[in-house]
Amino acid sequence: MTGRSVAARRTGIVAGLALLAVAVATGVVSASNIASGLTQSRGDVSVPTWLYLATGAGVVGVSALLTMLVTDREFLAHAHDQHVGLSNRTFARAASIIGGTIGVGVLLGMVVVGIIGPQGIGLTSATVLLSFVVVRAILTTVAYTVGDPWPTLNPWRRIVSVLPTLDRAYPSSLGSWPAVGALLVFVWLEVVAPVISSPRLLTTIILVYSVLTVAGAVAFGSSTWFERGDPLSVWFRLYGSVAPIQRTDDGLSLRWPGARLSDDDVVTDLSVVGFVLVLVWELTFSGFIVTPPGVAAIEALVWIGLPPQLVYLLLLVGGYALCWWVYWTAAGLTRSRAETYLSRRYIAIRYAPPLLAIAAGYHFAHYIGFSISLWPALLEALSAPLNPGANPTQLALTSWFGYVEIAGILVGHVLAVWIAHAVSIELFPGKLQAIRSQYPFIVVMIVFTMISLYLVSLPTLSAPFVPA
Repeated sequence: MTGRSVAARRTGIVAGLALLAVAVATGVVSASNIASGLTQSRGDVSVPTWLYLATGAGVVGVSALLTMLVTDREFLAHAHDQHVGLSNRTFARAASIIGGTIGVGVLLGMVVVGIIGPQGIGLTSATVLLSFVVVRAILTTVAYTVGDPWPTLNPWRRIVSVLPTLDRAYPSSLGSWPAVGALLVFVWLEVVAPVISSPRLLTTIILVYSVLTVAGAVAFGSSTWFERGDPLSVWFRLYGSVAPIQRTDDGLSLRWPGARLSDDDVVTDLSVVGFVLVLVWELTFSGFIVTPPGVAAIEALVWIGLPPQLVYLLLLVGGYALCWWVYWTAAGLTRSRAETYLSRRYIAIRYAPPLLAIAAGYHFAHYIGFSISLWPALLEALSAPLNPGANPTQLALTSWFGYVEIAGILVGHVLAVWIAHAVSIELFPGKLQAIRSQYPFIVVMIVFTMISLYLVSLPTLSAPFVPA
């Protein structure tokens, strides 16, 4: 039997055991939540919390140990580099023109409906539903499960394509920090501003964003701005790197899910690392502020005299800073354990893409039920955007749907473990050196798993001091 056959067989066994571990863990956790229905009203699990969390952490830990058995560099490189071409440039250009035109039409429709359409109840407004159900939930899910649709649909890119550009040099020191700052502002506004109940306010934010985006693209060029400075484009590009369908210079190619994350051009500098950490933290933040511990912390800070808007900002930025510290510390420990001359900065950049698999798992858990539940309301709003029904239809999810949420979290972490292993094998020449280098990041992933599962297990409350 050849070396590659042995490696392939070993990998098959590892993958099977990892998937079995996921199935067992999610089965135990989900079975304990059948009566509570996690997507509707999260409650305490019937098994002890410590066992619930230990099971999820065990999945990540065991999958990490199993993936470490695969040390054949040639096999790993071959598996991650495999791809099948799907289209050509002519097809991609035609799709871009059609999709961009549709995107511009939808953007104009959202602005009109947001200004003159119904106000006060967000679930009746097509502007609100398109923003949160379609863009934030459905298109993002498509990005990491199928392929990035945003370059085709991006209305601002289509608008800029017919405008003159100044083509000024983009300051290299800025990197993607403007996109990081903008995304943090958007997450904060979602919490403290009545963007759901006030379509006009949401439309105002969309118009301000449109002006800034078009101005940035005109000043620095479309390719540069949408690659680095525009938060929505960076959002979809990074989530899209998890998907099996990838964009290439020749069109599209089909790869194994997550294989793109092992490439060294997904995350290119610390500013993109910062954006990746926002993707992970913003979903954890959104879950934390509606749990009993989060509500208690917010009420305590407001009680001592801090304005609610400032409290939410401090929690958002403070938690993000803590994520940075944990990740930077893990990069330093990895460098020490691997005994390498590679810089901590380079290690932090190369190990950031696996976190996108975790972010995708978090997003799936948060938004898959949300998308399904509000799908009928979206169709009703689109059928009569200026005069929708007063009582939009929402689907009630079955109690076992919690199984899907938890499976998304765990599968995302297991995929992240595999990609981190592939990166370590590529970076470090010694097998034991590569294995030792993974320990700090495995610990970080286990901690992230336990935190996310703990938040999912808690009952859901309303975020305090938030405008209706």
